[in-house]
Amino acid sequence: MKYIVCEKPGEFQLKEKEAPVRKEGEALLQINSVGICGTDLHAYGGNQAFFTYPRILGHELASEVLEIGENERGIKAGDKVVVMPYVSCGECIACRNGKTNCCTNIKVLGVHADGGMQEQITVPADILLPANNLSNNEMAIVEPLAIGAHAVRRANIQKGETVAVVGCGPIGIGIMKLAQIAGAKVVAIDMNEQRLEYAKEKIGVDYIVKAGEHAVNEISEITNGDLCTAVFDASGNKYALEACPDYMSHGGRFILVGLSKGELTYTHPKVHAKEMTLMCSRNATTEDFEHVISVLNQFPTDSFITHQVPFTKMIEHFDSWLKPETGVIKATVSFN
Repeated sequence: MKYIVCEKPGEFQLKEKEAPVRKEGEALLQINSVGICGTDLHAYGGNQAFFTYPRILGHELASEVLEIGENERGIKAGDKVVVMPYVSCGECIACRNGKTNCCTNIKVLGVHADGGMQEQITVPADILLPANNLSNNEMAIVEPLAIGAHAVRRANIQKGETVAVVGCGPIGIGIMKLAQIAGAKVVAIDMNEQRLEYAKEKIGVDYIVKAGEHAVNEISEITNGDLCTAVFDASGNKYALEACPDYMSHGGRFILVGLSKGELTYTHPKVHAKEMTLMCSRNATTEDFEHVISVLNQFPTDSFITHQVPFTKMIEHFDSWLKPETGVIKATVSFN
Protein backbone atom coordinates (compact mmCIF):
# COMPACT_ATOMS: atom_id res chain seq x y z
CA MET A 1 0.00 0.00 0.00
CA LYS A 2 1.06 3.62 -0.53
CA TYR A 3 1.92 6.12 2.18
CA ILE A 4 3.52 9.56 2.47
CA VAL A 5 6.27 10.17 5.01
CA CYS A 6 7.88 13.41 6.15
CA GLU A 7 11.52 12.31 6.08
CA LYS A 8 12.82 15.60 7.50
CA PRO A 9 11.73 19.24 7.54
CA GLY A 10 10.76 20.30 4.04
CA GLU A 11 10.81 16.81 2.52
CA PHE A 12 7.95 14.39 1.81
CA GLN A 13 8.30 11.08 0.01
CA LEU A 14 5.64 8.83 -1.48
CA LYS A 15 6.50 5.21 -0.68
CA GLU A 16 5.00 1.72 -0.58
CA LYS A 17 4.91 -0.93 2.15
CA GLU A 18 2.96 -3.99 3.22
CA ALA A 19 -0.54 -3.40 4.56
CA PRO A 20 -0.73 -3.58 8.39
CA VAL A 21 -2.11 -6.61 10.22
CA ARG A 22 -4.63 -6.08 13.00
CA LYS A 23 -3.73 -7.28 16.50
CA GLU A 24 -6.04 -8.13 19.37
CA GLY A 25 -7.77 -4.99 20.64
CA GLU A 26 -7.08 -3.10 17.42
CA ALA A 27 -9.11 -2.11 14.38
CA LEU A 28 -7.92 -2.09 10.79
CA LEU A 29 -9.10 1.05 9.04
CA GLN A 30 -9.32 2.23 5.46
CA ILE A 31 -8.43 5.93 5.37
CA ASN A 32 -10.83 7.93 3.21
CA SER A 33 -9.75 11.48 3.95
CA VAL A 34 -7.15 13.33 6.05
CA GLY A 35 -7.37 16.93 7.21
CA ILE A 36 -4.17 18.98 7.19
CA CYS A 37 -3.65 20.92 10.41
CA GLY A 38 -1.18 23.32 11.97
CA THR A 39 0.73 20.41 13.50
CA ASP A 40 1.37 18.98 10.03
CA LEU A 41 2.41 22.37 8.66
CA HIS A 42 4.75 22.98 11.60
CA ALA A 43 6.24 19.49 11.35
CA TYR A 44 6.97 20.06 7.67
CA GLY A 45 8.46 23.45 8.55
CA GLY A 46 10.64 21.98 11.31
CA ASN A 47 9.12 23.95 14.18
CA GLN A 48 6.74 21.47 15.79
CA ALA A 49 7.27 20.64 19.46
CA PHE A 50 7.27 16.98 20.64
CA PHE A 51 8.27 15.76 17.18
CA THR A 52 10.83 13.40 15.62
CA TYR A 53 11.56 12.39 12.00
CA PRO A 54 10.83 10.47 9.86
CA ARG A 55 7.10 10.51 10.55
CA ILE A 56 3.88 9.69 8.72
CA LEU A 57 1.67 12.69 9.41
CA GLY A 58 -2.09 12.88 9.70
CA HIS A 59 -4.43 12.76 12.68
CA GLU A 60 -7.62 14.38 11.37
CA LEU A 61 -9.05 11.22 9.89
CA ALA A 62 -12.18 10.10 8.06
CA SER A 63 -12.09 6.33 7.95
CA GLU A 64 -13.99 3.09 7.51
CA VAL A 65 -13.57 -0.10 9.51
CA LEU A 66 -12.19 -3.07 7.59
CA GLU A 67 -11.67 -5.41 10.57
CA ILE A 68 -12.51 -5.13 14.28
CA GLY A 69 -13.24 -7.45 17.18
CA GLU A 70 -15.97 -7.13 19.80
CA ASN A 71 -15.97 -3.68 21.37
CA GLU A 72 -17.93 -1.59 23.87
CA ARG A 73 -19.31 0.81 21.26
CA GLY A 74 -20.65 -1.93 19.00
CA ILE A 75 -18.60 -0.79 16.02
CA LYS A 76 -18.41 -3.33 13.22
CA ALA A 77 -16.73 -3.79 9.84
CA GLY A 78 -18.17 -1.39 7.29
CA ASP A 79 -18.90 1.36 9.80
CA LYS A 80 -17.59 4.87 9.32
CA VAL A 81 -15.63 6.07 12.33
CA VAL A 82 -13.99 9.18 13.76
CA VAL A 83 -10.55 8.51 15.22
CA MET A 84 -9.61 10.15 18.51
CA PRO A 85 -5.87 10.22 17.77
CA TYR A 86 -4.61 10.43 21.35
CA VAL A 87 -3.43 7.06 22.65
CA SER A 88 -3.19 7.31 26.44
CA CYS A 89 -1.73 4.87 28.94
CA GLY A 90 -4.73 4.68 31.28
CA GLU A 91 -2.46 4.44 34.32
CA CYS A 92 -0.72 7.78 34.96
CA ILE A 93 -2.10 10.44 37.30
CA ALA A 94 -3.67 12.39 34.43
CA CYS A 95 -5.48 9.30 33.13
CA ARG A 96 -6.59 8.31 36.63
CA ASN A 97 -8.12 11.77 36.98
CA GLY A 98 -9.93 11.56 33.64
CA LYS A 99 -7.50 13.86 31.81
CA THR A 100 -6.45 11.38 29.15
CA ASN A 101 -5.79 14.34 26.82
CA CYS A 102 -2.62 15.19 28.77
CA CYS A 103 -1.50 11.66 29.67
CA THR A 104 2.14 11.66 30.75
CA ASN A 105 2.84 8.90 28.21
CA ILE A 106 0.56 10.14 25.44
CA LYS A 107 1.14 9.04 21.87
CA VAL A 108 -0.59 11.26 19.32
CA LEU A 109 -1.01 9.73 15.88
CA GLY A 110 0.99 11.70 13.35
CA VAL A 111 3.19 13.23 16.05
CA HIS A 112 4.60 10.66 18.47
CA ALA A 113 3.49 7.69 16.35
CA ASP A 114 2.82 7.32 12.64
CA GLY A 115 -0.49 8.78 11.54
CA GLY A 116 -3.06 8.36 8.83
CA MET A 117 -1.35 9.60 5.66
CA GLN A 118 -1.50 6.02 4.41
CA GLU A 119 -4.13 3.87 2.76
CA GLN A 120 -4.68 1.63 5.78
CA ILE A 121 -3.80 1.88 9.47
CA THR A 122 -4.30 -0.13 12.64
CA VAL A 123 -5.33 1.69 15.82
CA PRO A 124 -6.65 0.72 19.26
CA ALA A 125 -10.37 0.02 18.93
CA ASP A 126 -11.18 2.13 21.98
CA ILE A 127 -10.19 5.41 20.26
CA LEU A 128 -12.95 5.06 17.64
CA LEU A 129 -16.35 6.75 17.64
CA PRO A 130 -19.17 5.67 15.29
CA ALA A 131 -19.93 8.24 12.59
CA ASN A 132 -22.19 6.61 10.03
CA ASN A 133 -24.27 9.79 9.84
CA LEU A 134 -21.30 11.99 8.87
CA SER A 135 -19.69 12.67 5.50
CA ASN A 136 -15.95 12.24 4.96
CA ASN A 137 -15.49 16.01 5.15
CA GLU A 138 -17.38 16.20 8.42
CA MET A 139 -15.43 13.32 9.93
CA ALA A 140 -12.12 14.94 8.95
CA ILE A 141 -12.88 18.13 10.88
CA VAL A 142 -14.22 16.61 14.10
CA GLU A 143 -10.76 16.42 15.69
CA PRO A 144 -9.76 20.08 15.26
CA LEU A 145 -13.21 21.16 16.40
CA ALA A 146 -12.87 18.88 19.44
CA ILE A 147 -9.73 20.80 20.40
CA GLY A 148 -11.84 23.95 20.34
CA ALA A 149 -14.59 22.25 22.33
CA HIS A 150 -12.09 21.23 24.99
CA ALA A 151 -10.78 24.79 25.27
CA VAL A 152 -14.29 26.22 25.61
CA ARG A 153 -15.13 23.63 28.26
CA ARG A 154 -11.86 24.27 30.12
CA ALA A 155 -12.70 27.98 30.22
CA ASN A 156 -16.24 27.23 31.46
CA ILE A 157 -17.73 29.74 29.05
CA GLN A 158 -21.11 31.04 30.19
CA LYS A 159 -24.01 32.53 28.28
CA GLY A 160 -23.65 36.29 27.87
CA GLU A 161 -19.87 36.48 28.20
CA THR A 162 -17.80 38.44 25.69
CA VAL A 163 -14.72 36.46 24.72
CA ALA A 164 -11.82 37.11 22.39
CA VAL A 165 -10.27 34.50 20.10
CA VAL A 166 -6.85 35.37 18.70
CA GLY A 167 -6.11 33.57 15.45
CA CYS A 168 -8.62 32.85 12.69
CA GLY A 169 -7.07 29.57 11.63
CA PRO A 170 -8.99 26.29 11.82
CA ILE A 171 -8.65 25.89 15.60
CA GLY A 172 -9.55 29.50 16.28
CA ILE A 173 -12.58 29.32 13.99
CA GLY A 174 -13.73 26.21 15.84
CA ILE A 175 -13.39 27.96 19.20
CA MET A 176 -15.40 30.90 17.88
CA LYS A 177 -18.33 28.79 16.73
CA LEU A 178 -18.33 26.59 19.83
CA ALA A 179 -18.15 29.63 22.13
CA GLN A 180 -21.16 31.03 20.27
CA ILE A 181 -23.01 27.74 20.74
CA ALA A 182 -22.24 28.08 24.48
CA GLY A 183 -23.92 31.49 24.39
CA ALA A 184 -20.95 33.86 24.28
CA LYS A 185 -20.40 36.95 22.18
CA VAL A 186 -17.16 36.58 20.21
CA VAL A 187 -14.46 39.04 19.18
CA ALA A 188 -12.21 37.59 16.45
CA ILE A 189 -8.66 38.99 16.30
CA ASP A 190 -6.16 38.39 13.49
CA MET A 191 -3.76 40.17 11.15
CA ASN A 192 -5.29 38.53 8.07
CA GLU A 193 -8.26 40.58 6.87
CA GLN A 194 -9.51 37.81 4.59
CA ARG A 195 -9.77 35.42 7.53
CA LEU A 196 -11.43 38.08 9.67
CA GLU A 197 -14.05 38.51 6.97
CA TYR A 198 -14.58 34.74 6.91
CA ALA A 199 -15.11 34.77 10.69
CA LYS A 200 -17.66 37.55 10.31
CA GLU A 201 -19.52 36.27 7.25
CA LYS A 202 -19.44 32.49 7.65
CA ILE A 203 -19.03 31.95 11.40
CA GLY A 204 -21.10 34.97 12.35
CA VAL A 205 -18.84 36.38 15.08
CA ASP A 206 -20.11 39.55 16.69
CA TYR A 207 -16.97 41.64 16.17
CA ILE A 208 -13.71 41.51 14.20
CA VAL A 209 -10.55 43.38 15.23
CA LYS A 210 -7.30 43.57 13.31
CA ALA A 211 -4.35 42.74 15.56
CA GLY A 212 -1.95 45.58 16.20
CA GLU A 213 -1.42 48.68 18.27
CA HIS A 214 -5.07 49.78 18.17
CA ALA A 215 -6.58 46.39 19.05
CA VAL A 216 -6.88 47.00 22.81
CA ASN A 217 -8.64 50.31 22.27
CA GLU A 218 -11.09 48.73 19.84
CA ILE A 219 -11.88 45.89 22.24
CA SER A 220 -12.30 48.38 25.08
CA GLU A 221 -14.78 50.34 22.98
CA ILE A 222 -16.69 47.20 22.01
CA THR A 223 -16.99 46.13 25.67
CA ASN A 224 -17.62 49.57 27.21
CA GLY A 225 -14.23 49.39 28.89
CA ASP A 226 -14.72 45.95 30.45
CA LEU A 227 -12.51 44.01 27.99
CA CYS A 228 -13.06 40.27 27.52
CA THR A 229 -13.73 37.85 30.37
CA ALA A 230 -11.96 35.07 28.48
CA VAL A 231 -9.21 35.32 25.87
CA PHE A 232 -8.21 32.30 23.79
CA ASP A 233 -4.96 32.22 21.85
CA ALA A 234 -5.21 29.91 18.85
CA SER A 235 -2.24 31.37 17.00
CA GLY A 236 0.79 29.99 18.83
CA ASN A 237 2.53 33.24 17.84
CA LYS A 238 4.85 34.65 20.51
CA TYR A 239 3.79 38.26 19.99
CA ALA A 240 0.10 37.39 19.97
CA LEU A 241 0.48 35.25 23.09
CA GLU A 242 2.21 38.06 24.93
CA ALA A 243 -0.46 40.59 23.91
CA CYS A 244 -3.44 38.47 24.94
CA PRO A 245 -3.64 39.55 28.63
CA ASP A 246 -4.09 43.14 27.44
CA TYR A 247 -7.43 42.09 25.90
CA MET A 248 -8.59 40.43 29.14
CA SER A 249 -10.80 41.92 31.82
CA HIS A 250 -9.93 42.05 35.50
CA GLY A 251 -10.77 38.65 36.95
CA GLY A 252 -10.59 37.08 33.50
CA ARG A 253 -9.16 33.85 32.04
CA PHE A 254 -6.40 33.43 29.48
CA ILE A 255 -6.51 30.10 27.65
CA LEU A 256 -3.46 28.99 25.66
CA VAL A 257 -4.56 26.66 22.88
CA GLY A 258 -1.91 27.40 20.25
CA LEU A 259 1.54 26.04 21.00
CA SER A 260 4.74 28.07 20.89
CA LYS A 261 8.17 26.47 21.25
CA GLY A 262 9.84 29.52 22.77
CA GLU A 263 9.72 31.41 26.06
CA LEU A 264 6.96 33.90 26.79
CA THR A 265 7.37 37.07 28.87
CA TYR A 266 4.72 38.85 30.90
CA THR A 267 4.90 41.86 33.18
CA HIS A 268 3.91 40.44 36.55
CA PRO A 269 2.19 43.54 38.03
CA LYS A 270 -0.08 43.83 34.98
CA VAL A 271 -1.31 40.23 35.10
CA HIS A 272 -1.33 40.13 38.91
CA ALA A 273 -3.52 43.23 39.11
CA LYS A 274 -6.12 41.44 36.97
CA GLU A 275 -5.93 38.28 39.11
CA MET A 276 -5.55 36.48 35.81
CA THR A 277 -6.36 32.80 35.57
CA LEU A 278 -3.89 31.21 33.18
CA MET A 279 -4.78 27.83 31.73
CA CYS A 280 -3.50 25.67 28.93
CA SER A 281 -5.76 23.49 26.81
CA ARG A 282 -4.27 20.42 25.19
CA ASN A 283 -5.93 17.96 22.81
CA ALA A 284 -9.43 16.75 23.68
CA THR A 285 -11.35 13.97 25.42
CA THR A 286 -14.15 11.64 24.39
CA GLU A 287 -16.65 14.11 25.86
CA ASP A 288 -15.37 16.85 23.56
CA PHE A 289 -15.54 14.65 20.45
CA GLU A 290 -19.09 13.59 21.27
CA HIS A 291 -20.14 17.21 21.81
CA VAL A 292 -18.73 18.23 18.43
CA ILE A 293 -20.49 15.38 16.64
CA SER A 294 -23.76 16.45 18.29
CA VAL A 295 -23.50 20.10 17.09
CA LEU A 296 -21.69 19.60 13.79
CA ASN A 297 -24.83 20.49 11.84
CA GLN A 298 -24.35 24.08 13.08
CA PHE A 299 -20.88 24.36 11.53
CA PRO A 300 -20.24 25.58 7.93
CA THR A 301 -18.21 22.57 6.80
CA ASP A 302 -18.39 23.36 3.08
CA SER A 303 -16.86 26.83 3.38
CA PHE A 304 -14.38 25.73 6.07
CA ILE A 305 -12.72 23.17 3.76
CA THR A 306 -11.19 25.41 1.11
CA HIS A 307 -8.73 23.05 -0.60
CA GLN A 308 -9.07 19.35 -1.49
CA VAL A 309 -6.62 17.21 -3.44
CA PRO A 310 -6.18 13.48 -4.05
CA PHE A 311 -3.55 11.60 -2.10
CA THR A 312 -1.20 11.35 -5.09
CA LYS A 313 -1.18 15.15 -5.50
CA MET A 314 -0.54 16.13 -1.88
CA ILE A 315 3.22 16.64 -2.08
CA GLU A 316 3.04 19.10 -4.96
CA HIS A 317 0.33 21.16 -3.23
CA PHE A 318 1.57 21.13 0.36
CA ASP A 319 3.88 24.15 0.10
CA SER A 320 0.98 26.34 -1.05
CA TRP A 321 -0.96 25.52 2.12
CA LEU A 322 1.72 27.31 4.13
CA LYS A 323 0.82 30.59 2.42
CA PRO A 324 -2.15 32.61 3.74
CA GLU A 325 -2.44 34.41 0.39
CA THR A 326 -3.75 31.18 -1.17
CA GLY A 327 -6.90 31.60 0.94
CA VAL A 328 -6.47 28.25 2.65
CA ILE A 329 -8.38 27.63 5.85
CA LYS A 330 -8.61 23.84 5.90
CA ALA A 331 -7.08 21.52 3.30
CA THR A 332 -7.95 17.85 3.03
CA VAL A 333 -6.39 14.91 1.18
CA SER A 334 -8.72 12.24 -0.21
CA PHE A 335 -7.93 8.57 -0.79
CA ASN A 336 -10.94 7.70 -2.94
